[in-house]
Amino acid sequence: MGARQRRKLKRKLRENEEKLLEELKSDKESVKTHLRDAIVLPEMVGKKIGIHSGKSFEYVEIKTEMIGHYLGEFALTRKKVLHGAAGVGATRSSKYVPLK
Repeated sequence: MGARQRRKLKRKLRENEEKLLEELKSDKESVKTHLRDAIVLPEMVGKKIGIHSGKSFEYVEIKTEMIGHYLGEFALTRKKVLHGAAGVGATRSSKYVPLK
């Protein structure tokens, strides 16, 4: 675990993070949360968590490799940019292309 994560755990979990852990210990199939800054702990392994991405909940199955990372790392908040094709006149080479 990194120094920032160790420091956060040493200073105790916040009330809403404790509440999330209690909810995960119940036999619910999946749990939704807005806590993107919560650290993945060993108690969470094998659980399915819906992490809010700002628009919707991204469901993630927690694996052992995720321990020590933040939940927000697994639910991206920005979409990949998909650029379209350049329009007529957008480039120097398209200047001489006839329209019809």
